[in-house]
Amino acid sequence: MWKSMGEAMTESEKSIEAILSSVPRWQGETLRYQAVSGGLSNTNWRIAAGGGDYFLKVPGRGTDMFISRDAANEASRRAHASGFGVEVVDFLAEHGVEIFAFADGYRASSNLDFLRPVVRNNAVKALRAFNDAPRLTLTKTVFDMIDEHYEQLRMVGGRKPQDSAHIHRCLEEARQAIAASGFDLVPCMNDTLAGNFLINDEDDVILVDFEYASNNERVYELALWFTEMAFPLSIERELVETYFGCVDRSIEARIAVLRALADLKWFLWAMIQEVISTLDFDYYKYGTWKLMRARKQFYHPDWSIWLKDI
Repeated sequence: MWKSMGEAMTESEKSIEAILSSVPRWQGETLRYQAVSGGLSNTNWRIAAGGGDYFLKVPGRGTDMFISRDAANEASRRAHASGFGVEVVDFLAEHGVEIFAFADGYRASSNLDFLRPVVRNNAVKALRAFNDAPRLTLTKTVFDMIDEHYEQLRMVGGRKPQDSAHIHRCLEEARQAIAASGFDLVPCMNDTLAGNFLINDEDDVILVDFEYASNNERVYELALWFTEMAFPLSIERELVETYFGCVDRSIEARIAVLRALADLKWFLWAMIQEVISTLDFDYYKYGTWKLMRARKQFYHPDWSIWLKDI
């Protein structure tokens, strides 16, 4: 439901009105806003101003533990320049808020959309274009993220897995194997949920939400995406071939190991959010699901083989 300035009832609405009133380009404009569903750590809004529509998100409590807003803004602009992102209209550094042109004609995709070959192949081309863009200022590998989350988890007193010793051992084995083979550091979204791919009626795909973006291992982007989509192996190989032009054992081994690290990273993130977030979301359930999938890889009989094949 659209609201006008001065009609705020909830704390979220009061917050968005305070932000809107500080935007220089909209001083004197008649503004309307409405909430947009989605997001696990922020509130999302559609804004009508000056004859156009815009999108912005208000950072949730504690998100500064995970997100550099300057880095996210740089990545958003890099994605737009690559041809597969939304235009950034303004950046309110004091609020950590980006204002985007509204992506008319596009909607958030779902896992079901990726059952269609045209959608997933357009998505992998969009990812490749962003990954091939010039490097970002921020470099943060999945190992950096996991190390950071463990320290944050200790600080907030969040839950840890009962088999931490085994998980730590696997983490260090993966760290050594990938370091020995060499990192391919490129701009990565690091957050390839289905909803971060927008599609239109022609099945064109654009990328949104670069809050967690950084230079990271290239294959991690695919490993995380495959994990989120739950693709069968045949489709994973199809997409690896589309992305790299071939499929080989080393790429598949890298994906197998990195998907475990991706799920571990998001389990830790969820356990931190369980303590600090004020949003109505079951972070414990989400995190438990992630940990179960990570364990599937960490305890897999081929774990040592994957490490050697990397």
